[in-house]
Amino acid sequence: MPLNRAYVGRSFPPSGPYLVGREKIREFASAIGADDPIHHDPEAARARGHADVVAPPTFPIVAGTAAAEQLQTDSELGLDYSRVVHGDQRFSYVRPVVAGDELVSVLTIEEITERAGHEFLNTRIELTTPAGEPVVTLWHKLVVRGDDS
Repeated sequence: MPLNRAYVGRSFPPSGPYLVGREKIREFASAIGADDPIHHDPEAARARGHADVVAPPTFPIVAGTAAAEQLQTDSELGLDYSRVVHGDQRFSYVRPVVAGDELVSVLTIEEITERAGHEFLNTRIELTTPAGEPVVTLWHKLVVRGDDS
């Protein structure tokens, strides 16, 4: 079933606030080999002007998971997640994510295209504070493999 092109431009409802935890940052940093002390030690982070440990640059994907899951649960979109391959991602920061932040995520479908029998789903997730202050924007490209792949 092809992706529903009527979803282009659609924004899903905001997620509930995600509380960024110090231990989650430490675990994520350790998992990806980010050994800068600002990701592990609150004092090192404070010495460099941050309120608490700083999340590595790709950590916001964790906070945006609730928004991204809406793609999988919306049957009218037509996304067969068993056929999905991660194509690309990028981040644009207003400020770093630190332990203690509360982040709300809103996912928007920016584009759906087709090439060589595969569909490409481009999404944007805006992470903000509950008051609406922007923190970071994530873009994802998902490739939905065609039937012959």
